[in-house]
Amino acid sequence: MPHWLQPVLGVAGALALAWAALVVALAAQARRAGRRTDWRQVARLVPDVVRLVRRLATDPALPRPVRWWLWALLAYLVSPIDLVPDVIPVVGYADDAIVVAVALRFVVRHAGRGALERHWPGTPEGLDALLGLVGLGRA
Repeated sequence: MPHWLQPVLGVAGALALAWAALVVALAAQARRAGRRTDWRQVARLVPDVVRLVRRLATDPALPRPVRWWLWALLAYLVSPIDLVPDVIPVVGYADDAIVVAVALRFVVRHAGRGALERHWPGTPEGLDALLGLVGLGRA
């Protein structure tokens, strides 16, 4: 295997695992709220979250510590090192979703909810799902 292929596969695997973690967390949140899960919406949520984090991390209007936090989140998500190894079913993926939720709550506390809403690349339903996942609910 070429030496450059291993990091590429690692990044692709990390993104796939982050997607799976958000799918599990969103399904659990929807079940608790008594809502039916729209799996098309779930599938669209993870790419939107990745784009949201990147947009937030590159927004010079946000405070520098918030942007550093977001770059650290992106690094954590693509890193093969996790708090809980992803080989452990459900729990291994859930830690990624928890880290995303904590980071986005930090963003809201320090930059305001409007920052998330302003940079959200997806549908309003997707934003509602994300805010529910993060524990902020509707405005």
